Amino acid sequence: MSTHHGMAIAGRPIGAAHPVYVIAEMSANHNQDFDQAERIVRAAKDAGADAIKVQTYTPDTITIDSQAAPFRIKGTLWEGRNLYDLYKEAYTPWEWQPRLKRLADELGLAFFSSPFDPTAVDFLEMLEVPAYKVASFELVDLPLIRKMAATGKPLIMSTGMATLGEIEEAVGAARGAGARELALLKCTSAYPALPGGMNLRSIPHLAATFGVPAGLSDHTLGIEIPMAAVALGACIVEKHFTLARELGGPDAAFSLEPPEFKAMVVAVRNAQAALGEPRFGPGPEEVKSLAFRRSLFVVKDMHAGETFTPENVRSIRPSDGLHTRYYEDILGRRAAADLPFGTPLAWHHVVPVPEKIAP
Repeated sequence: MSTHHGMAIAGRPIGAAHPVYVIAEMSANHNQDFDQAERIVRAAKDAGADAIKVQTYTPDTITIDSQAAPFRIKGTLWEGRNLYDLYKEAYTPWEWQPRLKRLADELGLAFFSSPFDPTAVDFLEMLEVPAYKVASFELVDLPLIRKMAATGKPLIMSTGMATLGEIEEAVGAARGAGARELALLKCTSAYPALPGGMNLRSIPHLAATFGVPAGLSDHTLGIEIPMAAVALGACIVEKHFTLARELGGPDAAFSLEPPEFKAMVVAVRNAQAALGEPRFGPGPEEVKSLAFRRSLFVVKDMHAGETFTPENVRSIRPSDGLHTRYYEDILGRRAAADLPFGTPLAWHHVVPVPEKIAP
C-alpha cells in the first residue's frame, strides 16, 4: 500500500481529515442555453457545492459522424440514437467556458472540466482550470490521461466499468506522466444507476490500494447513496445537477434539482460530522443525563428493623440511590432507620450482616 498523498483544488484541501468535497456536474443540463448554464453555476453555489464541473468536447473531438452500426446506441436511456447527434445535443460550447469560469471564480466556486481529447486539455490550460477530471469512459485513454497528468494539476478519475487492472494501468499512466495529486471515484456507469449495483465498499478499498483520496461519482436518483458513501470514507461526492428535471435533456433523469442537492450537501456534511471515532462513556453533552439513570429507592414508608422486599424497594429513575447491582443483596436485609417513601437508598440505611468468623 502506498502512502496517502494530500490533495487540494484551488487551495481547498481534500481528504479524510477534511470536509467532503462536493462537485456539481452540469453536463448537458444547460440545454444549449447560456443563460441556463449561468443559472446552474449560481444555483450550484447556493446549494452548497464546492465545485462546478463541465465537459469539454465537441461531437467531432469525441467521435465521428457515422451512421454505421457501432455508432448507434443500444441498451441505455438513449436507445437508437446516433452518438454524434447525442453529443451535438449534449456538448457545452467551448466559447461559454471562459465566461462560466469567470462567474464561478467570482462566486468562489472551483470550476473545472472533463476534457475528452488533447485539444480540450490545451484549451482548459488556457483557462487555467485548477484540476482535471477523467470520465469513466476515458479511463482507458492512456495518452489522454498522460496529457492531463503532465499539466501537474490534480487529477480526479472515475472508475465506472473498470477492472482493478485497468484502474492500476490508468493510475500508473497518470503517475508516470507527473501526476502527484490523484483521487479515484467509484462510479457505476448506468443511467440511472440502481442502489444494488453501487458496491460502495469499493471506496475504502480504492483508497487503501492506491493510497489516494477516494469518493463517489453518483448516477443514482436519491441522496442516500452519497450519505452511505461518506460513511464509508468517501472524500469526494460528484452528482449531476439541473435547475429542473422537467427542462429535459440527455442527463435530466438522473440529475438533482437545487433543493435536493442542498439537502444532499447537508446530509453528507452531517453524516461526516457524525462519524467521529470509537469512543464510549458519557460525552460532554450527555453528562446532564446521567442524573436520570435508574437506582434503588424506598417506595413505601418503612420502620427501623423492617425487611427490604420487592414491595418497598424498587429500581426507578433517577440515579440518586444505590446502584441496581446491589438489589439482590439488599432484599431480605433490614432497615437501619425509619425510611420515608421516596428515600434514595444508601448503605447506612441497611443493617450490616455480621461478619462470618472463620472457624
